[in-house]
Amino acid sequence: MDQKKLLFLFNPHAGRGMIQLRLTEVLDIFVKAGYEVTVYPTQERGDATQKIPLMAGRFDRLVCCGGDGTLNEVVAGMLQSEVRIPVGYIPAGSTNDFAQSLGISSEMDEAAADAVNGRLFDCDVGEFNGKPFAYIAAFGVFTEVSYQTDQRLKTVLGHAAYLVNTPKSLKDMPSYRMEVEVNGETIYGDFVYGMISNATSVAGMKNLTGGTVALDDGLFEVTLVKTPQNPYMLGDILTNLLSSNDSDTPYIYSCKTDHIEVYCDEEVPWTLDGEFGDNHSYVKIQNLHHAITFVVPEVSS
Repeated sequence: MDQKKLLFLFNPHAGRGMIQLRLTEVLDIFVKAGYEVTVYPTQERGDATQKIPLMAGRFDRLVCCGGDGTLNEVVAGMLQSEVRIPVGYIPAGSTNDFAQSLGISSEMDEAAADAVNGRLFDCDVGEFNGKPFAYIAAFGVFTEVSYQTDQRLKTVLGHAAYLVNTPKSLKDMPSYRMEVEVNGETIYGDFVYGMISNATSVAGMKNLTGGTVALDDGLFEVTLVKTPQNPYMLGDILTNLLSSNDSDTPYIYSCKTDHIEVYCDEEVPWTLDGEFGDNHSYVKIQNLHHAITFVVPEVSS
């Protein structure tokens, strides 16, 4: 019988290049699991998306190593490929939200072992104006707060770290008048933040998207935050959002949906998986049900 073949694709710069120090150990884990391994270090932004459709057909499994941006490229490349193979993930970024949501260890050796010995999980991903994303599309004030807040500060202060970095005045707070169509309902309003996600962790914070998240149910979790009357209210809104996304307040709208459309008179900057996703006055986001098969840790008994 032919030996199983594995493509190991990694971002050599992710996590301050930590994978380069652990490369021999990781490859040894793959080989001991019975795989013949081909190694490909990505060369530039977008490289993984271009290479995967050309290479995937020659392999039984793809394992990638990098941050959420690398994973975003891998998801896009796999969706463009004519062949879908299981994807293992070794997180090496600063937040690794999606890895946390999948239960993947932050320890490289554990993640590598699970990538070749774990169970297969058919996972939903998203499509943003035709462009794939792994787990979140977002706009507004908390987007920058979430991804620009120092991880060490979040570790020490928890939710308070976000309050330290929130805008101190309304003029510092971007606000967008939008028309949102979701679940047969049209919502009009001025919003300072919105996220459409499929994750249990966002910007390193667990349960920000609520307590009933399933990554394979065909539904996104939607959170829209309306513009407060003054900047002091923003802290209260953020505290509520971080502590219990399931509670209803006049300033937070949340729901689950498989698709959503957003219209705005001005162009709004969006982020996809924590990376800049360009400016858009119209956005259509759809859930791609069971689009990618990830390899995740076995469920402990």
